[in-house]
Amino acid sequence: MSKPIRILSPCGMLGYGFPETSFLNGLKEEIHGIVVDAGSTDAGPHKLGAGVPIVSRRAAKKDLEILLKNGVPKKIPIIIGSAGGAGAKPHVEWTLEIIKEILNENNLKANTAVIWADFTAEEILQANKANKINPLSSNIPELTTSQIEDSFNIVAQMGHEPIVEALEQGADVIVCGRAYDPSPFAAVGAFHQKDLGLSYHLGKILECGALCAEPGTTKDSILGTIHEDYFTVESLNPKRKCTTISLAAHTFYEKEHPYILHGPGFTLDLSECEFNETLPGVISVKNSKYIKNDQHRIKLEAAKLVAYRTFVIAGIRDPILLGSIEDIEDIVIQQVQDYYKEIPQEDYQINFYNYGKNGVLGNKETTAFHGHEIGVMFEVIAKTQELATSICATVRSTFLHYGYENRKSTAGNLAFPFAPSDVEFGPVYEFSIYHLMEITENPFRIEFLEEVLQ
Repeated sequence: MSKPIRILSPCGMLGYGFPETSFLNGLKEEIHGIVVDAGSTDAGPHKLGAGVPIVSRRAAKKDLEILLKNGVPKKIPIIIGSAGGAGAKPHVEWTLEIIKEILNENNLKANTAVIWADFTAEEILQANKANKINPLSSNIPELTTSQIEDSFNIVAQMGHEPIVEALEQGADVIVCGRAYDPSPFAAVGAFHQKDLGLSYHLGKILECGALCAEPGTTKDSILGTIHEDYFTVESLNPKRKCTTISLAAHTFYEKEHPYILHGPGFTLDLSECEFNETLPGVISVKNSKYIKNDQHRIKLEAAKLVAYRTFVIAGIRDPILLGSIEDIEDIVIQQVQDYYKEIPQEDYQINFYNYGKNGVLGNKETTAFHGHEIGVMFEVIAKTQELATSICATVRSTFLHYGYENRKSTAGNLAFPFAPSDVEFGPVYEFSIYHLMEITENPFRIEFLEEVLQ
């Protein structure tokens, strides 16, 4: 019988932070992999399009230093998934720079591998012409040549296979480009010949750190152990506890189907899973089934620049203005459009968000407004930054001094929390590629970086 394989997940997102004591509690056991997810599309396409990280450099370095200082001397493989936030070349290089800095500052040496997830536009164009690319879902249009050519930072989500290959080549630190979130965790199980169904289900849970515990959080460490026909999960912080309900509930997290999970080249069937508490706070899970698909498809992601944004945040407390806020906002938009008749209306868009009233659901809100104040944010999205800023300034001044019926004073209608009030956000991106591409061989390139060893 093979030995149990233990995977330590320090937190749900590299740079979110975690108690070092929790992490060190995990190292009291024999650990076969320290794995952390570092990316997501939850926040939209901006980080991918702009090539900027999700977290600050300071935060990423703080977390990475704990991992490297403790893991490298013990020869525990350290795997980082979707490095830098979106896993494209700029994000991976940003992460590698921090790792090199930490290794040098602490006089550490690590056999460091990077697995690139980037694709050229030409590669995607050829695959699309060969009918190997399809929309991810029915609400996504077919991929066009112009969409591909306008895209920034085309990446694909890797599965466990290239990560296992890097482990087999002796990597101490593996920096992955864009990865399917559970894959770096599942790779540790696969490397040790553990069941892929158990490995991927465990990876699905561990990728969020201690969010599967009570009280749940992404900012704490969790331990997963893969046995022959089951795995266990337990908290590494005595202030948190895993339960059968918390673990089963987290299995439903971020899924379109309650027990079917699609990944790169496979389907995970969790319909027959059983959750049991074997020891206080130690939950065992069995019957997770890995089904290899007939066609191996990987998810492509890319973003394109579509506009520029400027926005303003202000408070409104006048009950008279609050009573007709949407009507007044419509009037403000009309006055701005009338003022800028020379500018085509399709070149810009004015949006209002009335937080405290219906800022989240908009016209789908079902609860009647009873508050005494709201926060209003209005934004202008336009073809250029100059146009967005110019129109936003006119929206602000028009709204600020608009003389609505029954107004008691000629003073301003908006209370600004800071000055200047107008904030230039900059470029606005949208996902231009969110499709599945069929592959017949591993397209992800592994590179060992000697310069990181210096």
